[in-house]
Amino acid sequence: MQFIRTNGRGILLCLILALPAWWLGSRFPVIGGPILAILLGMLVAIPLKDQGRMAPGIKFTSKKVLQWAVILLGFGLDLTVVLRTGKQSLPIILCTITASLIIAFVLHKVLHIPSKISTLIGVGSSICGGSAIAATAPVIDADDEEVAQAISVIFFFNVLAAILFPILGHAIGFDTTSGEAFGIFAGTAVNDTSSVTAAAATWDSMWGLGTATLDKAVTVKLTRTLAIIPITLVLALIQTKKGCREQGKGVSLKAIFPFFILYFIAACLITTLAVHLGVAASFFAPLKTLSKFLIVVAMAAIGLNTNIVKLIRTGGNPLLLGLCCWAGITGTSLLAQHLLGIW
Repeated sequence: MQFIRTNGRGILLCLILALPAWWLGSRFPVIGGPILAILLGMLVAIPLKDQGRMAPGIKFTSKKVLQWAVILLGFGLDLTVVLRTGKQSLPIILCTITASLIIAFVLHKVLHIPSKISTLIGVGSSICGGSAIAATAPVIDADDEEVAQAISVIFFFNVLAAILFPILGHAIGFDTTSGEAFGIFAGTAVNDTSSVTAAAATWDSMWGLGTATLDKAVTVKLTRTLAIIPITLVLALIQTKKGCREQGKGVSLKAIFPFFILYFIAACLITTLAVHLGVAASFFAPLKTLSKFLIVVAMAAIGLNTNIVKLIRTGGNPLLLGLCCWAGITGTSLLAQHLLGIW
């Protein structure tokens, strides 16, 4: 009861904002529920200058609920399928992730972009958009405005990719009788699942391929999602070492390890074992849906804690960083596919 008295009002407000965002996101998947929830939250935050008794619940939602969403995301990952597809796409995925992180690091120095924003944009661009940002933010202790900034940048290039990549694929000569080449391209070069789905489904409809491209792209995208694990652990180590140096203390393993990632791994293993024992993958679909909804709820909380005026005023350099990461990933994916003989 004490938990409800302390956090109930704030959590309820986030749920109220999340419901229309979720519905609209299902109607307009290229935009998606998370970005709509952030926008609604930011708009409500303008007249709601003092959160009062809602503040603890909003903070709880933006931190803890976000971690729960990442854990539930693991129930959508059958490691057997992911690893089988990864044999073909893993070299490309490693190249694109490396390219994005290097670009983010260099431009962080050159453009003097805050390190947490550049990290979130680099990770979000290279792995899986909003999900990767959701997993990374607690590890590097990013605040809600930094998360909103990164999500907004990722969203912008998601929409561009969904619209432009099918046109680009045709212009550069991808095979139109098979969905393999474009599916791998969409799965490695587009950063968010909603836009991967939109781009791949467009290619299928353009050339009458059924769901061949979509199936390939989504499986490759799932392989990329697993990169959340090593990336968050490395970032946790860096963050902890930095904090310990500042405080003159040794490095604690408990402080290093983001334990919600352990639960994410456990969810992946449970899914893999269950599917191997004959449980249909569709059995886990409700948990995947719940994960996506909780991300929308958490994004509403993040929007409520974000100053929209400040976000717009400081958005130029992060947007340039997002553009460079996006261009770097696209070029790297195309070059790697060409060298491997896929395209």
